[in-house]
Amino acid sequence: MTSPDATGTGGLPPIVSRTEWEARRAELLVREKELTRMKDAVSAARRRLPMVEITEKATRDYVFDTETGPLSLLDLFDGRRQLIVQHFMFHPDWPEGCVGCSMMADHVGPLSHLHARDTSFTLVSRAPVGALLAFRDRMGWDLPWVSSGATTFNEDFHVTVDGEEHHGISVFLRDGERVFHTWSTYRRGEEPFMLVFDLLDLTPYGRQETWEDSPAGWPQHPPYEWMRLHDAY
Repeated sequence: MTSPDATGTGGLPPIVSRTEWEARRAELLVREKELTRMKDAVSAARRRLPMVEITEKATRDYVFDTETGPLSLLDLFDGRRQLIVQHFMFHPDWPEGCVGCSMMADHVGPLSHLHARDTSFTLVSRAPVGALLAFRDRMGWDLPWVSSGATTFNEDFHVTVDGEEHHGISVFLRDGERVFHTWSTYRRGEEPFMLVFDLLDLTPYGRQETWEDSPAGWPQHPPYEWMRLHDAY
């Protein structure tokens, strides 16, 4: 009689010899390398995307409330050529920021690495800047965070739709005083920037969410419901 553990049922992968494991691992490595090359190809195509100029009026009218006073979209570049914006869901009436957006911000880390590549990064939300800074202090982030509440920035980049908040990332390029929108992504398009998902994808149980294609008996729960602010687990 074969034990459940040997067949991969009962919530455990099959148990095999080291030789068989190495052969199976080599098969998967071929697919992993294909994925890496595909990612490189997609990145190459992204670098060839055309861009849209933000009008001089819009660039001037986007005035963000910040901890140092009002700043324009051009100011957010902080003298660098490129700007990455995380559209962070924080409605003006909410007591705290979005859990998923917070998880992404947890992964950003020291901005000096981006600055070394002539790239700035900032969080943008509609909530008042005082609420943003208080929440930032609670989370322990060292990231610039500005309020777009007095502008149409969120609506123009499709992260506030009919009064509802959405999350995303947008990228901008500066050429002198001219500003261009080069790329945006929304919903699961942000996942590559959240290392916790990639790390969990390396494990036998994966993210342990119901949408995943996993063997019978694997632990699974509704997607995202397990996530908390990092000080709330």
